[in-house]
Amino acid sequence: MSTTTEQPRRGKAPAGERVADWADGRLGIYSLAKTNMRKIFPDHWSFMLGEVCLYSFIIIILTGVYLTLFFHPSMNEIVYHGSYVPMQGVRMTEAYASTLDISFDVRGGLLIRQIHHWAALIFLAGMFVHMMRVFFTGAFRKPREVNWLFGFLLFVLGMFTGFTGYSLPDDLLSGTGVRFVEGAILAVPVVGTYLQMFVFGGEFPGTDIIPRFYAIHILLLPGIMLALVVAHLILVFHHKHTQYAGAGRTNKNVVGMPFMPVYMAKAGGFFFLVFGVIAVIAGAFTINPVWAVGPYRPDHVSTGAQPDWYMGFTEGAVRAMPAWEWVLPTGHTLNFGVLIPMLLLVIVPGVLAVYPFFESWLTGDKREHHLLDRPRNVPTRTAFGAAWISWYFVLMIGGGNDIIATYFHLSINAITWFVRIGFFVVPPLVFIVTKRICLGLQRRDRDKVLHGRETGIIKRLPHGEFVEVHEALSQAQLHRLTAHEQYTVAALGPVVDENGVERKPTRKEKLRARLSKGYFGEGNQIPKVTAEEYRELTSGHGH
Repeated sequence: MSTTTEQPRRGKAPAGERVADWADGRLGIYSLAKTNMRKIFPDHWSFMLGEVCLYSFIIIILTGVYLTLFFHPSMNEIVYHGSYVPMQGVRMTEAYASTLDISFDVRGGLLIRQIHHWAALIFLAGMFVHMMRVFFTGAFRKPREVNWLFGFLLFVLGMFTGFTGYSLPDDLLSGTGVRFVEGAILAVPVVGTYLQMFVFGGEFPGTDIIPRFYAIHILLLPGIMLALVVAHLILVFHHKHTQYAGAGRTNKNVVGMPFMPVYMAKAGGFFFLVFGVIAVIAGAFTINPVWAVGPYRPDHVSTGAQPDWYMGFTEGAVRAMPAWEWVLPTGHTLNFGVLIPMLLLVIVPGVLAVYPFFESWLTGDKREHHLLDRPRNVPTRTAFGAAWISWYFVLMIGGGNDIIATYFHLSINAITWFVRIGFFVVPPLVFIVTKRICLGLQRRDRDKVLHGRETGIIKRLPHGEFVEVHEALSQAQLHRLTAHEQYTVAALGPVVDENGVERKPTRKEKLRARLSKGYFGEGNQIPKVTAEEYRELTSGHGH
């Protein structure tokens, strides 16, 4: 007779744990999450600008998927017999008719259309402000130059994606914008007509442009942008997040909160907040009411035809440019009224795109930077960025010259001349004023470090003199006001080499030295308080 000892039965692990174990055994998720989920992120309100862009992009994708289920990207003409009575019996393309159906017959269609459009505007506005924050604080410096280019490409691609998107309804307003693009293509010397026939598939407007824009809008550009967003976020994780100077913060650490669970919980709540705000805006403010302007006809143009804000500067440049043209002996026409603005709109933003590499060459600084600058401490860079923004907004005024003239009862010619003159005058003035403001703020910071904060309390001394009481700054405040670095002017180097032979500086070296003097020379930055100056003053030997 044999006996057996019964072993206690081990209970099964929960289903979720078994799934996690299965996935980790094949994908290595646990080790990846363990490394990155506790990554530290600093906490500052300006960092939320990038999150606004990301969440708006997600909202655009979600609403765009819904709209593609009902939109027909066809330029075949039909007679409308839908529910919108004022348009019944009107000939229009299937693209325009399906847009009316989405707006009036699809459940929630108009709200989704409005959310989609408003999210696109907020995405580009967020990108613009986010890029300016990065620019003014020097967050583009090594090792983030490539990430700056990714962000710049995202902004440019977002502009083209927005343009192709609001062109899809084929209404009179968007058709006018497409006509504008056709004129820009025709202005290309020699090959302009060939490019126009290639893009439109024949004479304008042709029958292919809406289907082509549709494919570009929902496949090509979003795919590239999604890849750039992923690459951008990967680099943010890899390089660690920038942070402002403060107590305990150095180029070798990050002071903040872990990604999980604190930052993730805050990010999730912020996503729904952004979604809610966009939904409220979309429900309260009508945008792009295509039913009010009617379908596109090449012989018509809508009153007050304006592009979305991010494309307004292109229209302004063309409206302000005089209608100059040359007819070459070969019979080709050079339309400078369109060609010069188009070249400027490529060159000027392009300068901003390569600026990180220019500043790195100018300073000769090859170190990694994870602490951000205060804009006042880099006055020339800050003034350059402010001048670029002023240039952008001057051209936007030109793009809306007819609307401004109508509502403010001004002469449209006077507005056009203001833009023509302001294009050359306003940016230099903004540069000078911004630089002076930054230098003034630097002097104020220097005075606060040396003498403390003004309290507003007036005290009478024994001999009768009245003085204002100053309060000494804390160590954290002193660190914040003196933590920034100040570059020195780049020297030309020795004029004699190691063999005693005279060396002539190259043009590149002379240019670098001259620009460096303009950036960091006397009168271009206020020397910050040194430790010796502070010790001398606080020891009682100062004034």
